[in-house]
Formats: sequence, structure tokens, C-alpha cells
Amino acid sequence: MTEQMRNHWWWRPGWRLRRRMYAVHTTFEDQDELHDLVRAYQEPLHNLPGLDIIPLKWLHLTMQGIGFADEVDDVDAIAQAVQRRLSPIEAVTLRFDRPLLDPEAPQFHPHPVDGIDRVRRAVRQGIIDVRGAVGETDVWTPHMSIAYSDTDGPAKPYRDALASVTADPVTVTIQRIQLIALGRDEHLYRWESVADLPLGTQSLYPPRRMHGR
Repeated sequence: MTEQMRNHWWWRPGWRLRRRMYAVHTTFEDQDELHDLVRAYQEPLHNLPGLDIIPLKWLHLTMQGIGFADEVDDVDAIAQAVQRRLSPIEAVTLRFDRPLLDPEAPQFHPHPVDGIDRVRRAVRQGIIDVRGAVGETDVWTPHMSIAYSDTDGPAKPYRDALASVTADPVTVTIQRIQLIALGRDEHLYRWESVADLPLGTQSLYPPRRMHGR
């Protein structure tokens, strides 16, 4: 059980203001029921200091980093390779119950994990197809944060706030993932969508290149 929160926004290696990273994440633009569930748990958190609440449009399930945008010149080839690897994988179902308190963020850990883990392994293999290797460990806990801690301090107020909420679980269907250019300025992860990557037979077609969002 988390007893102490810590500031999420320390500068991880390589990051700096206005730098962007290519990554593949699951995003949730059209998941209205999930948005309602997130709102329910964010509401009591708004009254507490020390948190940066995530706007619904920037909710994401962290999946796989590729590399800093100024160091990656083969992003289109990676998108195509990942899409080919996604072709055997049909839509994935995830259930969101209650958020847990990580030391840096209240976050949902959706389940079952087998389907989304298979998606991530396909993403990693697509990157390997192009680059010969992939960064970041293959150890992974699927999660979607709903706020980030911006200070150090006791966890109990946030844990109590989450425990005060009664809400029904939500099940969502993931039919596509996104290759994005991600930034972390202003205590918020924002991105531009680079390529839309559907799962299943749709992924046999060329990836749909995006032009911002």
C-alpha cells in the first residue's frame, strides 16, 4: 500500500522542455462511459492540493516508447511494421474497476491483461523489425492514470478520496492504437497523433497518417 506520494514531474533522462518522444499508446477519445467513470473518481481529487488532474482528452494507457523525435528518422517505417504485426490481433476488451494509488499517480489497472499485452508485444516486434532492437524493458503493467502527483507528501488524503467514490465498472473495446509525438511540458502529457493503427484485418492496409489533433 502506498503511504507516500512523490512528484511525478522530475526530468527523466533525455527529457527537456519542448522535446518530444515518439511512442505507441492506447488513447480513449470516444469512450464516453469510461470518461464518466474517470470523472467520478476525479471529482473528489479536485478538492485536494498536490495533484494535476488529467483532462479527459489526454487520458492514455501507456504502452511503448520508441525514441526522441529528433533522433528517430524511420517513424513511418515503424508505423508500417507495427501495423503488419497487429494484423492477427482482433479487438481487445478491457475492464476498468477502481483506481489504485501509485506513488506518482492514481491510476486504473485494467484487466484482463492478456489481450493488451499481446498488442504491446506486437508493437515491440514491429519496432524490432525496423530498428533491430527496442528500448524500455519488456516488464509492463498496463495502466491509465487520472492525475499526477506534483509534490511529495502523505498518500492517505488521496486514498480516502478515491475510497469515497461508488461507481460501476466499465468495459471498453480497443480497436486501434496510436503512434504519437508526446510532450510533457506544463505538468501534462500532450501529443500529436502521427499514425492511426487499427487491430485485426484492417491493419493490412497502409497506416493512416495523421496531421495533428
